[in-house]
Amino acid sequence: MQTLPYGSWPSPVDAALVAAHGGRPEYVGFVGDEVWWTEPRPEEGGRRALVRRRHEESSPAGCVEETVLPAPWNVRSRVIEYGGRPWTGTVWDGAPLVVFVNFADQRLYRYEPGGEPRPLTPVSAVGGGLRWADPLLRPERGEVWCVLEEFTGDGPTDVRRLLAAVPLDGSAAGDRAAVRELTDDRHRFVTGPRLSPDGRRAAWLAWDHPRMPWDGTELKVAEVGEDGSLGAPRTAAGGPDESIVQADWAADGSLLYVSDRSGWWNLYRDGTPLCPREEEFGGPLWTLGRRWFAPLDNGLIAVVHGRGTTALGILDPETGEIADAAGPWTEFDATLAAQGEHVVTVAAGPRSAHEIVELDTRTGRTRVIGAAHDDPVDPAYYPEPQTRTFTGPDGREIHAHLYPPHHPECAAPDGELPPYIVGAHGGPTGRASSTLDLGIAYFTSRGIGVVQVDYGGSTGYGREYRNRLRGQWGVVDVEDCAAVALALAEEGIADRARLAIRGGSAGGWTAAVSLTTTDVYACGTILYPVLDLTGWGSGETHDFESRYLESLIGPLAEVPDRYAERSPVERADRLTAPFLLLQGLDDVICPPAQCERFLARLQGRGVPHAYLTFEGEGHGFRRADTLVRALEAELSLYAQVFGLGPAGVPTLELGT
Repeated sequence: MQTLPYGSWPSPVDAALVAAHGGRPEYVGFVGDEVWWTEPRPEEGGRRALVRRRHEESSPAGCVEETVLPAPWNVRSRVIEYGGRPWTGTVWDGAPLVVFVNFADQRLYRYEPGGEPRPLTPVSAVGGGLRWADPLLRPERGEVWCVLEEFTGDGPTDVRRLLAAVPLDGSAAGDRAAVRELTDDRHRFVTGPRLSPDGRRAAWLAWDHPRMPWDGTELKVAEVGEDGSLGAPRTAAGGPDESIVQADWAADGSLLYVSDRSGWWNLYRDGTPLCPREEEFGGPLWTLGRRWFAPLDNGLIAVVHGRGTTALGILDPETGEIADAAGPWTEFDATLAAQGEHVVTVAAGPRSAHEIVELDTRTGRTRVIGAAHDDPVDPAYYPEPQTRTFTGPDGREIHAHLYPPHHPECAAPDGELPPYIVGAHGGPTGRASSTLDLGIAYFTSRGIGVVQVDYGGSTGYGREYRNRLRGQWGVVDVEDCAAVALALAEEGIADRARLAIRGGSAGGWTAAVSLTTTDVYACGTILYPVLDLTGWGSGETHDFESRYLESLIGPLAEVPDRYAERSPVERADRLTAPFLLLQGLDDVICPPAQCERFLARLQGRGVPHAYLTFEGEGHGFRRADTLVRALEAELSLYAQVFGLGPAGVPTLELGT
């Protein structure tokens, strides 16, 4: 065992390795009895590839994973900018039939293996054009039904959304008029339709500004006519103060949905709770087409549920009992799919990254069937997460995941306390998980601790916990992160003089506010942040979040001073700690203009900092070269501020 100062331990977890394993598989589904999904390709410009698990008798496993489309095909939707389910498929006339969204032009394409993708929708020159998400194939009608997002002008809020039917014969590829509108655009946001087993009813979700989908949504149901038209929709459940995040039909024709009317996202059947518990059977609807439950043909229901963490279970709706799947996974994503007795999803654990997992509900056997985790380094270098609950202001609980420095062959000198990075997740309506993250291992294996804080406002702990942030963004999140950081120092776990804060998007806001309003942190890393509330709340972001601040801060017309008082751009004169600012130049959610105004206020103040921008990157980084540069720059910042000695890391030049 070597004795070396914290932050200088040699580690095999380098930035290139972290970048190569960034992202996770998403949007699993069945095409016949094959499982298909999308997965990230950082080394291919950050595209999302469509992958199938194809039967192959000559393979030892009987199946092989096959990338369906070569680069530059990128299966990813931009609806509401965060996107949604970008593909669907079925077996038709004995062969796979797949429809997908291509990121570059946002057109829908039809694809049959052995052929070339054929466009189904036109390109529009108006604003952000035509975009599609959450598709449902109806080959018997020669159509695919989905969400249409259509821009009507050049502004980010010049947009309408509705349900539409696109012909599968390609007749709409050059003719917008050939797209059949199934609903009007009276609601600002909608999810894709779900059809009852007999095909006579359709259900979907809708909501309007200023609500976000975790505030309140409506479950709409309409009759489907013989001609494929939808009748007048009725509201089956939901409202301004009830968040419904998924709906689907059981095999017997009953309507299932997840609602938080009890204070927790629980599962209901025709209005009756099936398993009332103080835990979540749903989550925030940041993307369209998320699936926390999947009805089975035998009447049972596969569910993702939990409190803080999640499990995969099979719910018997008659008894309310759940049988959870066994295995090493502690997080299951909202991407369930069911076929016969088989359920597939994406899962991860503290020792394994996200992989495709299948549950055989007949035998109870769970196994990895795709994107299998393969240790890129000795697992002895992985961090050992601890789930903790801290006490914050007014005695409130704060949930967090703690990752102490960890190295199989290194220890620090007696009496030295480690530096710690306090992580604020994005959203802010989101949460951190305790699954394997090589980005965290990059720091912990070098002797730098990490703590991920589920501050008030995070999901996974009920609506009351979520509502702590209403009107208090920039207050509760900042206080909770600081309380955790200071508690670690008081417990003798972290070095009080070597605390850093970091976060991206809403987490970038929390990091920036923390640096401009507290003296807790010696430095910070701010990624693609919100920095100017007045600008962001008056047309500087996309439509989906354009009214989000009304719940997080308050209506701009009523509390304009609050917008100014809390914005880091207005508090730049209070900033003294060194920082790193990272920004994608193609970001339309948190645009570079916010960073530029912030930096202009800092000119001449002598605060050490670096501002790195990345062409071709939007909100969140996806390209391997970007991920490497950003991670190495972050480590160099901590090394310079904390007096660390990591080997082989380029020095980040800090200007003033």
